[in-house]
Amino acid sequence: MTTRIKLSPDLTSILILIGLWLWFFWRLFTPMEGDQASLEKGDFSGQFVAFGAYQYQRFAQGEIPLWNPYNNGGLPFLADTQSAVFYPPRLITIGLSVLSGGWTYHALELEMTFHVLLYSLMMYALVRRLTLTQPGSVIGGLVAAIVAAYSGFLTGYPPLQLALLEAGIWLPLAILGITEATRGQKIKWRWLVLTGFAYGLSWMAGHPQTSWFLTYLLIAYLAYRAYIRNYRWTQAVTGIILFGAIGGGMAAVQLLPGLEYLPHTARVGFSYDAKGNGFPFQDLMQFIFPGMMTVFSPLYVGIIGLALALIAIWRRLKGGIFWGLVAVIALGLSFGANSAIFPLFYNILPGLRFFRGQERAAYLVSNSLAILAGLGAAHLLSWDKEQWPIATRNLQRGILSMIGVCGAVIAFVFTERWLAGNLEQGEKLGIAIFSTVIAVLLYLLIREILNKPQTLVFHGLLVALFVFELFTVNMDTESNYDPVPPTQQLSMTPPPLVAQMLADNETPFRVDGFRGLNDNFGSLYGVMDMRGISPLFLEGPYRLIEPEKINPLAWELFAVRYVYTDWSELPVESEIMGAGEDRYGAVNLHHLSNPRPFAHLVYDAEILDSDEFAYALLHDPNFDARRTIILNRDPGITLDGGESEGGTAEITSFAPESFTISINAPTDAILSLAHPDYPGWQATIDGETVEIFRAYGALSAVAVTAGEHDVRFVYDPLSYRIGAILSLLTWGSLAIFGVALIFRRKKLNH
Repeated sequence: MTTRIKLSPDLTSILILIGLWLWFFWRLFTPMEGDQASLEKGDFSGQFVAFGAYQYQRFAQGEIPLWNPYNNGGLPFLADTQSAVFYPPRLITIGLSVLSGGWTYHALELEMTFHVLLYSLMMYALVRRLTLTQPGSVIGGLVAAIVAAYSGFLTGYPPLQLALLEAGIWLPLAILGITEATRGQKIKWRWLVLTGFAYGLSWMAGHPQTSWFLTYLLIAYLAYRAYIRNYRWTQAVTGIILFGAIGGGMAAVQLLPGLEYLPHTARVGFSYDAKGNGFPFQDLMQFIFPGMMTVFSPLYVGIIGLALALIAIWRRLKGGIFWGLVAVIALGLSFGANSAIFPLFYNILPGLRFFRGQERAAYLVSNSLAILAGLGAAHLLSWDKEQWPIATRNLQRGILSMIGVCGAVIAFVFTERWLAGNLEQGEKLGIAIFSTVIAVLLYLLIREILNKPQTLVFHGLLVALFVFELFTVNMDTESNYDPVPPTQQLSMTPPPLVAQMLADNETPFRVDGFRGLNDNFGSLYGVMDMRGISPLFLEGPYRLIEPEKINPLAWELFAVRYVYTDWSELPVESEIMGAGEDRYGAVNLHHLSNPRPFAHLVYDAEILDSDEFAYALLHDPNFDARRTIILNRDPGITLDGGESEGGTAEITSFAPESFTISINAPTDAILSLAHPDYPGWQATIDGETVEIFRAYGALSAVAVTAGEHDVRFVYDPLSYRIGAILSLLTWGSLAIFGVALIFRRKKLNH
């Protein structure tokens, strides 16, 4: 006699979601090298893999990466939000990489895929709980999870913009906490701890714009729940403060340095026009015709998902109006300055003026529609055709109207192609036909479901059709995946031209890696590049480097010794040390004949109390930046106007957060350093703390008296120390709370 194992509906759903996840990402998991694919190079490789490699290297050595000397002429690494230095899943990835032998491209790919799985499971749990009393709750949870994880938003650019994806997935868990906290007559405060926990993880993941959108949503949702439960407004405010304090405390170790960094970055000066970009109105076609207007279609939740979401709004299901309003408002915001909504919110909503790329509000549109689709799917299982005859007819007519729209688009595209004599290029026609076929199949299935709403096989077919629709459109897309193994995407060892330069042991020095090195690969290979693609660039260095052009002045000020370029001759004297190729073509490695040293003694100074004045003087062709330093205030010593010569300034030790210079000055001098001026750096001369001056409107300098001295620079920011204390206290309190909760439950069970 055999024993049949009966799985619970929830366990079955979890297994289905795991199976779908393995199916969707199978080319990232398969051991067959010929079948493997990998994430497209670009921001994923140039930003996240490179910065992840730097994190890995520092943590593997038992060090905390507060500063990064390898990109942007030097930057506060912890404060750069997208580095996500202490994000727990990233720490797990790094720990597993240490155990498996080293940092790899594939390690970060796997981190991305596990976030997608976790997201789908959390969305399932949320909608399952929202619809728990309904017969279609399980189906509703499955549909919501599939929309959230595999529709156009999360499968579009977020896998490549990894911080966006990882910051965004915590929404369902945060909403679940508020939902559970507001189920009764009084707020159950302990559930808001769950919201705060998810909220904190979102901020730690390193995409502030996404976390800011989440902030708006959580405040609105808690206010909405408090309103329908008739809670006092003070309770809602207390709840917001509670989850905000927990989330902020968890992420304080990153947030406080980040807040310190932001006013010093080049992004602060972005104009309204630069921040107002968003979807053009024609991108509304994304809802039905994915890929017809743009490469990515973040508004696409599938024709089936869109229909189910509209059902939830139309039928005014519990919570449907709220989520519908969120979707509509976020959609309006996503158009940016193309509509009148963005300028209204720009001047009302705090924080919105700090971010560009308003199309990223599709994050809220996608999540809202996923939840609505789950509510709509659950409602179908309770449909009563006899009780709702008019609604039944209207629903069928609505889907027929969608079929009509698709048919009209087919006719238009076919006519356009035929008149142009270019029918063989029928990609848009194929998209329209696919959408029409899905709409027709949806109509046939909905008709059967309305006749027999309790027949689970039809709901299973609906889910299967939905999976087919989303996976056909979004799986293994050319925009996101290359058909090559991850080991062929990016070498973790320096390419020949980089290795040739690394053989120079007279460090430290910088390179101009706009060509040959590229992106943030200075962090990957341990090369001090004055350039980089991190979106947060210190304002002063940015102004001096002028990243879009060849700049000999920047080579001088940032102690550049090697330049990668396709030029055969530079504006300053140099020697070609090697030749090769990068992604753009042929490239030469130039060694500058007379590079400025990283530490340099100067005996003449111009005192200018404005960075703008400093930049203007630097661009005077008669100004010698090596002979005369520009300082922001009087150094308090007497300089001889450049009459003195000689003296030495030798770097005796160099590490990212500290370096030491041994100097021998014949007279009083200024020690000029090719190092950014930034809060948190402290300088001592022979053990005595001294003032750091701002040089050339961007760099650091100290005044030294005649004689031999040891000068030491250390990066020890107060913002990090305060943030670390707050985070440790918060995480410790959460751990104590969790243990107490476990013991309480055990006690109640006994």
